[in-house]
Amino acid sequence: MNCSLIITAGGTSSRYGKTNKLLEKIDSETVIEHSVKPFLGFKEIAEVIIPSNKLIINELRQIFNNPKIKLIDGGSTRQESVYKALLQVENEYVIIHDGARPLITEKIISNVLNQVKKYGAVSVMTKTTDTIKEVDENGKIIKTIDRSKLYNTQTPQAFRTAILKEVHEKYRGKSFTDDCSMLEESGFDVFIAEGDSTNIKITSKSDLDFAKLYI
Repeated sequence: MNCSLIITAGGTSSRYGKTNKLLEKIDSETVIEHSVKPFLGFKEIAEVIIPSNKLIINELRQIFNNPKIKLIDGGSTRQESVYKALLQVENEYVIIHDGARPLITEKIISNVLNQVKKYGAVSVMTKTTDTIKEVDENGKIIKTIDRSKLYNTQTPQAFRTAILKEVHEKYRGKSFTDDCSMLEESGFDVFIAEGDSTNIKITSKSDLDFAKLYI
């Protein structure tokens, strides 16, 4: 099984603050190093491509001194960044992971690799445990939604490369927030790979504090 890994790093961290969250330190390593490191031990992963925000690409070049890791300029949206990285992928499978998810585990990665070989398109998810309400524009609760079929989406997401390239070409110029949504829109089946509630995405300072405590 030959697989490419795309680590998204093109965002501006506008919700986080004045610094780029990917360069924040957890112990002695940056957030993005923690997000990449667990993947590097898998022989199935032949290369790592990081579409990066131009403002931090030089810092990332200093951090990742590894011939297996390639840095490229990212796009103006997440979708465009992934597409630019996909153009360089020739392996049969591709995994996409958020650079801001530093608590990813080898157990989850192994499960994703096994599932994508079986199904062709998978996303790491966790079952929703909170009660979910639908609310109108005035803040009035309309109804309580049955949570038995609701899941929270995480990354990694993994695909047969040919399928993902097909939908990216089809929806170029759009702005889907994750790659599974593009497959769903095109009628492809996407399956669940079991995630973990600790596999959070760093969005705020409190998220970073949690990651530091957990690690």
